[in-house]
Amino acid sequence: MPDIRKICWANPLKAWRFLEAMSYSCSGAILSGGLNTRMGGHNKAFLVVGNERILDRLNNTFQDLFEELLLVTNDPLHYLSWDMMMVSDLLPIRSSLTGIHAALFHASQPHVFVTACDTPFLKTALIRNLLEELEQKWDVIIPVTEEGHQPLCAIYSKRCIKPIEHQLQHEDPKILKFFSKVKVKEVPEEKLRAVDPDLVSFFNINTPEDLAASEKIVPDGMA
Repeated sequence: MPDIRKICWANPLKAWRFLEAMSYSCSGAILSGGLNTRMGGHNKAFLVVGNERILDRLNNTFQDLFEELLLVTNDPLHYLSWDMMMVSDLLPIRSSLTGIHAALFHASQPHVFVTACDTPFLKTALIRNLLEELEQKWDVIIPVTEEGHQPLCAIYSKRCIKPIEHQLQHEDPKILKFFSKVKVKEVPEEKLRAVDPDLVSFFNINTPEDLAASEKIVPDGMA
């Protein structure tokens, strides 16, 4: 545990961020385990949007909110220059749900906020909006927009580990499928738009066309 007195003396802003992170019993996790087939095999975490790599953007956003940062990847050697805890999938099925499981298993906190490595405009205010919903009774806190549930911009509790394992043992990687086994708090679009009017936090890059479109969002999409 860092000496908060030394942090306050050396860098008051860093101290404020540290105390805010301590106030949430939540780690932050970035999933970077996809095959990137629609991007021609290019690692989406390293794509540059607005002169900054997506992973750098997400890392900066997470630094403001979480004391513990996890990167879920099966290729950790590609990420040695980032100050994050590298963890890998524990189960053989390659899926986002497997990554969520790995993040929950390795996290030291009882909850984990999870996002994907291809979301360049994820806003600090939107994550904080979800963190403010944290209560012991909720196992999942998830945004819901007109497009539906947003499971890769959500908070999960460690109580989800067993239901996820049970589902993956049946080779079913659909994230929403296990929700019927846990307590879910849905955060409606109206509340999300209060901090992210255009919902750019949910914009993700899957194709070269998405990457081109992202450059038009940059001026209004800074977190």
